[in-house]
Amino acid sequence: MPEQIPAKHIVTKIKDSSWFGMDYNMNIYRGCCHGCIYCDSRSSCYQIKAFDQVKVKENALSIIRDDLRRKAKKGVVGTGSMSDPYNPYEKELQLTRHALELADAFGFGIGIATKSTLLERDADILQSIREHSPVLLKVTITTPHDELSKKVEPGAPPSSQRMDLIARLASQGLFAGILLMPVLPFLEDRAEDILRLVSMAGDAGARFIYPAFGMTLRDNQKEWYLDRLEEIFPGEGLKSRYLKTYKNAYYCASPQAKQLWNAFAKACEEKKILYRMQDIIPAYKRGYENTQLSLFD
Repeated sequence: MPEQIPAKHIVTKIKDSSWFGMDYNMNIYRGCCHGCIYCDSRSSCYQIKAFDQVKVKENALSIIRDDLRRKAKKGVVGTGSMSDPYNPYEKELQLTRHALELADAFGFGIGIATKSTLLERDADILQSIREHSPVLLKVTITTPHDELSKKVEPGAPPSSQRMDLIARLASQGLFAGILLMPVLPFLEDRAEDILRLVSMAGDAGARFIYPAFGMTLRDNQKEWYLDRLEEIFPGEGLKSRYLKTYKNAYYCASPQAKQLWNAFAKACEEKKILYRMQDIIPAYKRGYENTQLSLFD
């Protein structure tokens, strides 16, 4: 059982819904054990100590129930922004599953970001939610190569298993796609790899891919990431290459970002995969406009 931490509210209003059209944010857990070497949530500004240790919010389901009941407006609840809602503890605790049941009961839509194949367990509830509200499933895949994904995301399922997850979700009619972010400079930013991933996504039936051809690096996260590069890729000089190229920059775009975007966009167009935020949001909300209007009044 993970350590419990106090919380007053868990479902909170998002001021700017431009990120995938989310209206509310919900994080039941704090911390993550996927061990991704690039995770921005390690940044000092979030003040999360012992980030690799998963903690759970006390009385989470009671708080979520009360939060949802008090909302004057329905909307889409996003989860997975700071910690993966399908960490290993979730298999037994089922807090995310029960939170989805609450969202269903109170008439809210749901948006999930995860790297875990445990997401498939809750497909039945997601099917129930989509009868009345939008459902958006975002599975992070940063490389088509399992060997590399095991190095940079050691606690998560390999890329191929996540791609298979998308195929299974898509086969059930759920709106599922890929978060292609971050694309790590000098490791994952080869055009042939990006195009291979798009091809695999098309074969899997992914509805969208949303990319970021680069990464963030700031206090604490930066030191952690660069030290991991030295440890995992010894003798390749990646740490010094980052320091020379980006110095103290917050956002570190791939040197090939423009070329990658052009090749990526063309490949997505050919595969009929959505890749612009302004197209993804209306696509997964399509068909719910009248329902949502009546709920929001």
